[in-house]
Amino acid sequence: MLDDLTVIDAASYVAGPAAATVLGDFGANVIKVEPPRGDGFRRLAARYRTDYNWQLTSRNKRSLALDIGMPEGRHVLFRLIDSADILVVNFNAAQLKKYGLEYTALKSRNARLILAQMTGYGTRGPEAERRGFDVAAWWARSGITDMMKLPGGAPPNGVGGVGDHASAMSLFGAIMMALYRREKTGEGSHVTTSLAANGAWSNGMHLQGAIAGFDLAAVLAEKGYRSPFVLSYLTRDQRYIVLVGPNPQREWPRLCQALGRDEWLKDSRFSDVTSIMKHRDELRAMIAGEFSRHNLNHLVRSLDDADVTYSVVETIRDVLTDAQLIENEILLKTGSADPDYQWTVNSPIEVTGASRQLRREAPQIGEHSREILREAGFDEAGIEQLQSCGAVNTTADLPKI
Repeated sequence: MLDDLTVIDAASYVAGPAAATVLGDFGANVIKVEPPRGDGFRRLAARYRTDYNWQLTSRNKRSLALDIGMPEGRHVLFRLIDSADILVVNFNAAQLKKYGLEYTALKSRNARLILAQMTGYGTRGPEAERRGFDVAAWWARSGITDMMKLPGGAPPNGVGGVGDHASAMSLFGAIMMALYRREKTGEGSHVTTSLAANGAWSNGMHLQGAIAGFDLAAVLAEKGYRSPFVLSYLTRDQRYIVLVGPNPQREWPRLCQALGRDEWLKDSRFSDVTSIMKHRDELRAMIAGEFSRHNLNHLVRSLDDADVTYSVVETIRDVLTDAQLIENEILLKTGSADPDYQWTVNSPIEVTGASRQLRREAPQIGEHSREILREAGFDEAGIEQLQSCGAVNTTADLPKI
């Protein structure tokens, strides 16, 4: 679908590069520009035995190991930009200026170029140059982390990468909007999003509540989640099931049926929703007692038969064998010979008639440097000169980091 597009992924770590990954999944020619010793994310990924994180974020890309801090390296980058469609960065304004990548300068070189910029906290204000990882800018700054703490307890750590991947989809959407605009006007655009903006958007319901005077975070800090219909319950075999009952009037009789407790419907304490909420602590304990008497499989069958709204709280390992996710190609076989890369997580968009492809595994450092430089018009002498001065790494057989 996007095989007529050339994307330069000059971002690092996760959020910006993951947007380029989605473009690559739909066929775009994605050139990963990384320093001669490799993107720092390679080392973070390898900390846990293998480079599995790098495989996820850098599939369907070719690597050009380039030092854009050197004039010779920037010369190469500008050559690529002149014919590219999209440049993805996570530089702040000072870094864009340092490397000569401000949009006004790029537009004069390539009026059709789309500059896609991911930041931590936005492009304006006193924290525009502040480093932002998703644990800080997406989880903590948005209030999400605060809302997850137990009464009287410290907030939990956010799970790394979650906010990055959510924010990547916003940048991908912004890029597609810019492409749509370009189809109409012939002109490129500068599109931006930030981890903080995406965290606030993700937490938007609760922030809007606070704007209207209802601070759910304050309620949770004092009492925690108390509705018996929106809560996790532990089974006899130590698994959790979370009930999702936004409509208690509908869910209540179904839950009683599933638990074999139809007599609860005749209990005056639970005669209507108002009464239920007055006695919710009692009911919560009663439901917890019933869940604790049965194993997960029994409860799942009973809840399904009664059409209760719920989900099993899956373990990571359970997710990997989830038949529903596999059937919908959310988890996808790669065909790779790498034992650590037999499956991968697909990008989360389907377009009828447009395939998402796993054309190549994530590259080694500089694996495609020569190939990309030749395509950009550099002859062998020029490539050797770039290699000798340290601006480019063309060694494809470097050991994986």
